[in-house]
Amino acid sequence: MGIKKFINSVKESLGLDELKKSGKRKSIKSLLKKLKDKKGQLTKSLEEKLNKKVKKELKEELAIITLQIKKGEKILDELNSKSHEITKDQKGK
Repeated sequence: MGIKKFINSVKESLGLDELKKSGKRKSIKSLLKKLKDKKGQLTKSLEEKLNKKVKKELKEELAIITLQIKKGEKILDELNSKSHEITKDQKGK
């Protein structure tokens, strides 16, 4: 999944209309923070006494958000490693 696809899918799942046009890393960090906050809310909601149908829906949403967090962290790591390689190359020259 590409960076643009990831950002768009997370924006869609969180219902965000407008994302600041800043660097890719900053945008992804912001989205990851919001995803982690949402994950915390869902975890708290699952601890409450709910009917089976609602609980199942919350678990599915939690699984999707967890997957999105993993993808986002992977993309962020790739961006950080590319940035690190570029600075190494510039120092070597």
